[in-house]
Amino acid sequence: MTDDDPTQTRTGSRPGKRPTINDVARVAAVSKKTVSRVINQSPFVREETRTRVNAVIADLGFTPDLQARGLAFRRSFLVGMIYDNPSPNYVVNMQQGVLDALRGSGLELVVHPCQRTSPTVVSDIRTFVERQKLFGVILPPSMSEDERVIEVLRELDCPYVRIASVSLDTPGSMLVTNDHLGAAEAGRHLADLGHRRIGFISGPALFRSSAERGGGFRRALAEYGLTLDDRYVAEGAYTFESGVEAAQRLLAIDPPPTAIFAGNDEMALGVFKVARDLGMEIPRDLSVVGYDDLPMASRVWPNLTSVRLPIRDMGRMAAERLLAPMRGLDPAELNQQEVLPSLVVRDSATALKV
Repeated sequence: MTDDDPTQTRTGSRPGKRPTINDVARVAAVSKKTVSRVINQSPFVREETRTRVNAVIADLGFTPDLQARGLAFRRSFLVGMIYDNPSPNYVVNMQQGVLDALRGSGLELVVHPCQRTSPTVVSDIRTFVERQKLFGVILPPSMSEDERVIEVLRELDCPYVRIASVSLDTPGSMLVTNDHLGAAEAGRHLADLGHRRIGFISGPALFRSSAERGGGFRRALAEYGLTLDDRYVAEGAYTFESGVEAAQRLLAIDPPPTAIFAGNDEMALGVFKVARDLGMEIPRDLSVVGYDDLPMASRVWPNLTSVRLPIRDMGRMAAERLLAPMRGLDPAELNQQEVLPSLVVRDSATALKV
């Protein structure tokens, strides 16, 4: 075909033929990749070029065919979030962040709760990914820590982003949360308040965050010459109910701890319940610090001092990394490859009265 082809219209497509991305690229005098970047709202396109391409798209009446694109890439336009986190508040906040990033992208979120300890978890995930033909997967902890799942995703050539307390993969596939740093802040805060008999409720051993938070907390206490007595350590399950059970055991010890650091806010609220049942007043009789700083932390009384992890932002950041190649970006070069937790001091912890 030449420019003099009488069957070609002024805009570059044949009469009656649906315009294609190639038509847009030819008329706009840009590459097909540039057109794709404009369609996917990539920030790495000059405004002049973006305006020209959008004008041609409007002139031709070009509409991206999402179904055809999905077939071409053998992918649906679904992003999967595979999780086993027992905290519903954590999961909902994470989902909201992912949806923030997906808005306007043409992609939708589908969630897949599972139990990492199930003997069929890996095969179930394989079936889920294959059946849905996922565009990509977001893995919050502790699914992000299961190398069996990662092997399946790599075998299926399914892009993924892992959220974990430490780096477990290449920079483009990771969002690191540095849990040990946040737990250290909690330890220093309680030590600064004069507490020496301190309890700790960890998360489940299966979660890497449990070890990271426990390790950071112990190291911070060691800076003050303090050792965490094993009698005052109880393992929870990141649930309200497990926080209740752990607090009942810790507060039955003679003498009981004067402060408790709970590995997440759900368990910290379990401590609140047990303290109230025992007639104890927080923080007068017992100081409590949580982790995650979920919305509930500022809605209970007294307001809970907690280590803040920006969970909604983490979901958004993970999804943005997953979408980066579609937008012509290198996920490894995106800003914020990690988050830094910080202590939010409220009313549930106070100086020890002697």
